[in-house]
Amino acid sequence: MPEEAIKHIIGARIRYLRKEKKLTQEELAHLSSIHPTYIGQLERGEKNPTIETIDRIARSLEISLSELFSFQSLNKEQQDIQMQKLIDYAQQLDDKERRMVLKIIEVFIEWEKRMDAMED
Repeated sequence: MPEEAIKHIIGARIRYLRKEKKLTQEELAHLSSIHPTYIGQLERGEKNPTIETIDRIARSLEISLSELFSFQSLNKEQQDIQMQKLIDYAQQLDDKERRMVLKIIEVFIEWEKRMDAMED
């Protein structure tokens, strides 16, 4: 199921970055003003976070949104697994849905650039 794949990818990335910062779920929850149970649900791919929630988590981890969605800090095997999940997801979409997803990504990247510019 495509929606499930993306939720699991985002959740795994949040867990990876949280552990890299040596934070517990409770500590991340406190820093981002999100309930600890919800952090766990996000990390397990059980919930679909809003962009505002993702932004709060990124800020709490002291990283940009682009870094949150960057797969460069993952090892090659993790990158391959996540890229395959993205490909599998995209293959299940029709052309119209793929164009819509690409547009969402473009809007997201532009929004991230504006947020970074505001911080400078």
